[in-house]
This record gives sequence, structure tokens and C-alpha cells, in this order.
Amino acid sequence: MVVLSACEEVYLPKPAGYNRIDLPQNAYQALPDTFPYSFVYSNYAQLAGDSNKNADRYWANLYYDDFDALLQITYKDLTQGDNEAKVLLNEAFALAMRHDVRAYGIEETLVALPRGQVASLTQLEGEVPTQLQFFTSDSTNHFFRGALYFSTATKNDSLQPIINFIKKDVLEMLKSFEWKY
Repeated sequence: MVVLSACEEVYLPKPAGYNRIDLPQNAYQALPDTFPYSFVYSNYAQLAGDSNKNADRYWANLYYDDFDALLQITYKDLTQGDNEAKVLLNEAFALAMRHDVRAYGIEETLVALPRGQVASLTQLEGEVPTQLQFFTSDSTNHFFRGALYFSTATKNDSLQPIINFIKKDVLEMLKSFEWKY
């Protein structure tokens, strides 16, 4: 009798589960005055110089430690050496489009900056190494570029809430961005 009553139990599959991601409130602080550009960045991110051996003086990294995320920032002075705006713009587009093989969606948005300039923000969807890339230039003196990277094997669809959180930070950064002449 016990064996027969056990067979009458109805099996119900468990519902899909999602990782809980607690996101902090967005709050911002000003970049130190030591850079040839200024913007606000997240209080949640830690600013550090770029330790890459090829890094230039004004390259920086914004670390989001709790998310294993890095926002890498590069800068080129167009008045020094053979830095040409046209070459750097082509490189920025090429770096974004290099991921088109793995991306199932690429969306480019123009963001208005103070003083009438614009920045290009590219969001890549799919299993790509960098989900956000952006750049701006005044075409005569400065070129600024950034890219978001994660140090985790987590699938990008699971990272989407974090990507959206950091994208808000990037948009705030770009909306407050100014060159120091």
C-alpha cells in the first residue's frame, strides 16, 4: 500500500532561477584635476592608473570590484607624435566591429556632450568580450576611448543587469565630459 501511494505523487519541475544581483544607488564624483579631460564617475567604481606596459600617462581604469568589471579608458593627444584623429576613429570602429562575428546585436548611439560635441556609444549583445565601447574626439587636440570588460566566465545574458547599471554610469560620464584646453 505504501508503494502504491508513493506513485500517485505529481511531479512539478522547479521554476527557472536567477542569480540575485543587488545594485547600489547611482552616485557620482568628479575625476581628479590631473587629466586633460573631466567627467563624473561612479562612487561605486575605483579609479586607478592603467598598469599595462603600453599605457600612456592619461589612461585610466575604473574597477567595479563586486562585479569583476573593468572600464578601461584610453586617451591620445592628437598634437603629439603621429596620432591622427582619422586613424584613431577607424581603429575605434574596427575594435567594435571585430566582435560582429559573435555579437547578435550591435547598437550605436550618439550622445550629446557639453559644448556641442558628440560621443559614439556602441552596445554589443551576445557572448562578446566587451559589451560597451565609446569614444569622442575634438578632431584637433584630443581623442578619448573606453571599453567595458568582465573578468568572469558568466554568460552575458546573466550579466545584463550589471551591464545596464554600468551603461547608466557611462552615460553620466559622457554627459558630463569636457576637454581641458
